[in-house]
Amino acid sequence: MSDTPKFEVIDRRKMKKEEEQDSASSHSAPEPAREPEQKSAGPQLVEMESARPPEAEPPADVAEDDLAGAMPPPPTAEEKSEQATAYEASAQRVEDLLRAQNPTMGAQPPIRFEHLVQQLYLSALMQMGAATPEGQRPRVDIIGARQSIDLLGVLEEKSKGNLTPTEIRMLDTVLFELRMTFLELTKMISLQGVQAPPPKSDKH
Repeated sequence: MSDTPKFEVIDRRKMKKEEEQDSASSHSAPEPAREPEQKSAGPQLVEMESARPPEAEPPADVAEDDLAGAMPPPPTAEEKSEQATAYEASAQRVEDLLRAQNPTMGAQPPIRFEHLVQQLYLSALMQMGAATPEGQRPRVDIIGARQSIDLLGVLEEKSKGNLTPTEIRMLDTVLFELRMTFLELTKMISLQGVQAPPPKSDKH
């Protein structure tokens, strides 16, 4: 089994406050991305925090066992009911405050499946350089983009049998478009990577 799970779930009911002091010293400020000397209209790969590959990827069953062992006991039905009621009341208070400051603002629509798909879709597009201002070289987080696309794939797999025909069509369309964009982008990056710079003429 892996010594370190993917993430740690903290049981907030026990109100434990454990601070990791060494985490601040282990992360240094990232250097600003520097443009290469040669001019190129191609994408510039950048390494984001989410783009750092894991040291070793354990098998799926082992990773799931590790995750289950790191999680606290599930909340009781009473705890879930009390928390849901408190959450809805708190969210309503926030909405009332916002509406008091902006009377023209209507009620916020409920979050639905399409909002989750749209959020992952936009994240993947931005990671593939879609939000780059005109005239600037695109900065591409290709590993982060793949993770966002794969998350949509996980969502598609885990939601089978629970989606409406419209939701299935939307998810299929979004995945197809993102994967096609990813293929075109990786092909462009590969071609750019094998091109050698022009030879320098030595004139004495």
